Amino acid sequence: MTYSTESIRNIALAGHAGVGKTTLFEALLHAGGAIQGVGTVERGNTVSDTDEQEKARVHSIDSCVAQIEHGDCRLNLIDTAGYSDYRGATLAALAAVETAVIVVNAINGIEHGTRRMMKHAGERGLARMLVINKIDFDGANLAALVDALREEFGSECLPVNLPANHGNRVLDCFFHREGSTDFSSLAEAHQRIIDQVVEINETVMGRYLDEGEDALSPQQLHDAFEECLREGHLVPICFVSARTGAGVKELLDVAARLLPNPVEGNPPPFVRGDGMPLRVSNDPAAHVIADVFKIINDPFVGKLSVFRVWQGTIRRDSQLLVDDGRKPFKVGHLFRLQGKSHVEIEAAIPGDLAAVAKVEEIHFDAVLHDSHDEDRISLAPLAFPTPMYGLALEPKHKGQEQKLSNALARLAEEDPCFRVEHHKELNETVVRGLSDLHLKVMLERMRLRYAVEVETHPPRIAYRETIAAHAEGHHRHKKQTGGAGQFGEVFLRIEPLDRGAGFEFVDAIKGGVIPGQFLPAIEKGVRQAMEHGAVAGYPLQDLRVTVYDGKYHAVDSKEVAFISAGKKAFLDAVVKARPTVLEPIVNVEVAIPEHNVGDVTGGLAGKRARIMGTDTQRGGELVIKAQAPLAELIDYPTELKSMTGGRGRYSLDLSHYEAVPPNVQKQLSEAWKPHVEED
Repeated sequence: MTYSTESIRNIALAGHAGVGKTTLFEALLHAGGAIQGVGTVERGNTVSDTDEQEKARVHSIDSCVAQIEHGDCRLNLIDTAGYSDYRGATLAALAAVETAVIVVNAINGIEHGTRRMMKHAGERGLARMLVINKIDFDGANLAALVDALREEFGSECLPVNLPANHGNRVLDCFFHREGSTDFSSLAEAHQRIIDQVVEINETVMGRYLDEGEDALSPQQLHDAFEECLREGHLVPICFVSARTGAGVKELLDVAARLLPNPVEGNPPPFVRGDGMPLRVSNDPAAHVIADVFKIINDPFVGKLSVFRVWQGTIRRDSQLLVDDGRKPFKVGHLFRLQGKSHVEIEAAIPGDLAAVAKVEEIHFDAVLHDSHDEDRISLAPLAFPTPMYGLALEPKHKGQEQKLSNALARLAEEDPCFRVEHHKELNETVVRGLSDLHLKVMLERMRLRYAVEVETHPPRIAYRETIAAHAEGHHRHKKQTGGAGQFGEVFLRIEPLDRGAGFEFVDAIKGGVIPGQFLPAIEKGVRQAMEHGAVAGYPLQDLRVTVYDGKYHAVDSKEVAFISAGKKAFLDAVVKARPTVLEPIVNVEVAIPEHNVGDVTGGLAGKRARIMGTDTQRGGELVIKAQAPLAELIDYPTELKSMTGGRGRYSLDLSHYEAVPPNVQKQLSEAWKPHVEED
C-alpha cells in the first residue's frame, strides 16, 4: 500500500484493567487482515501479550505496537496496560498518538482507570473516544451507561454508533439516520451529533442553517468533527463486543473516516538549542525530527528504540543525531513493529511509528534529527508520576555486582517510572517504582531476562531539610602553612522559599570585595553543605542564599579557601534559621473489596493519612484516595494483603514535602548525631 501522512491514524487503547483492551486489539488486527486467527489472553497467544510474565499473570504489563490497513488508511495501534502499577509505559504511549481510545466495560461501567486515562489524555490535548466493550454480556444496561458517561465527562460525550439486536450488531448514526437500535433512534442520535459538530465551525454552521444538513459534504463533516475532537468539544462513544466481533468493523470505519490524522494533530513543543520554539511541519522532505517513546531490550535483536516521526523521512542508511550529539549514527535497519515481530521497511514518513536496533546512545524521550544547523533539538520532558515505593537491594550471589548494575540500567531504560538510585554514603542501591507489584514484576523480569537474583530490604526514607526563617552567616577561612596561605571571608544571608522551589544562589557583591572568579567556589561550598544537611543529615532544599559581602587577599585567596568559607558561613546561618526536616507525602490509591473499607480506612488513619475521597466501582470494589507520609507505609504491602485476603492493590506517587512532627524530627536528629560525632 502506498500511503501518505494524511492517511495515517495513530491510536492508543487505554482504560481500566480487565475491560478487554487486549481482546479488542486482537479483534481489530483480525478485522483489518493483519492476523489470520484471533488469540485470547487466557491461552496466552495474543499479538500483544507475548512476554512470559504477561502470559503468567494474564494481563498486559507493557505497551505493544501493531499496524493494520483499512480502506485507504494505515492505522497504528498501541495496546496499553490497564493496571496503574504499569502506567509509565501507558503514559509514554500517549506521546506518540493523536487519539486515545478509552475502553469501558459495559458491565462494570466507569471505573477508576477510566477517569484517570480520560484525565491524562485530556491534559495531553489528545482527541478522546470512549469505546464500550462487552455490549452482548448479560446485565449490561447500555443506555444507563451512556447517561453515566455524559454525567461524568460532560454532554460532549455522544454515541456515533449504536448497538442493535441485543448487542449483536452496531449501526452507524453519524452518516446514517434510519434504522432501529436497542435504545434511542438513529435519527435522534444523528441529530445530536450534527448539532454538536456544526457549533464549532462557523462556515459549516452557516451552510447548515442556510441549506440544511444535506448541503454538507462528508469532507466538511469530517473537518468539523475532527476540529471538535481536537478542542474537546466532542467525545465520541462507540460500541463493540471484542469477543464476538460486533462493532469492530464499525469502529475501524469511525477511525478511518473521522479520527484526526497526524497533519491535524497537535505536535509536541520541540525547542532549538537557543531556547526558541521549533515548529514541525509534517513535511516528508524537511529535516528529520523524531521522538523516542519506547525502549525494548530484546534478547535476540538487542536494544530496540521505537520512535514517532514528526517531520522528514527516515530511510535505511540515514545519518541521524541524538539530542545534541555531535557524532551521527547510521540507520542500518529500520523496522515496523507488529507485536513481537519486526518487519523491515525502507522508509518512515511523518506520522509513522518505527524502530531502529542496536544504537546504544539512544535513550527514552530522545530526539532524533539530522539537522547540523541546530546545536540541539530537545523536547520538554513528559510528566510521569514520581515513583516512591522503594526497595534497597544487593545481589544474592557475590561477584554479580556489575551484572546487577547493568541489568538495572537496562530495566530503567524501558520504564520511565522505574528508577535506580545509588547512595554512596550508605553503599546502598535503591530501586523505586509505583507500588510493590511494580517492583516485584521488574525484579522478576531481571531474574528471568538477566539471571540476576537479589536480596531486598526497606531503604532509608528520602527525607529533606529546609529552613523556616531568615538568617545571616559569616565565616573567615584563614590558613598559613609556611608558604602561600589560604584566605577567604564570606558574609551571606539565607531565606526560605516556597515548597518545591529548589535552590537559588544570588550574587549581591558590590565594589569587588570578592572577585567574581571566586563566586562559583562559594556556591560550591554552599551546595556541599546542603547535600549533607544540618539537622539530620538529609539534603537541604527550598531556600535562597545571597552572598552580599566578604574579603579576599590578592596573594592568599584561592578557590579552596572560598569553598570552605562559603560552606561554613552557610552552616552558621542555617542553625539560626529554624532548620526543619521535611518528609515525602505521597498520593495513595488503594483498590479494595467494599467490605474491607472500614479496616483499610482505619489503618490509613493510624498512619497519619488524610482520606481525600473514594470512588465506588461496580463489582463490589472501592478505590480509596488518600495522602500519607511515605515513612508510615514501609510495611503497607503486607498489611494490605492481610486485611483484604490478598485482594487489595495500591499505588503511590509523590505529592509534596511537608514538615515532620517535632517528635519525629527529634528522633531523626538524635539518630544522626552519633554519625556526626564519629566523623
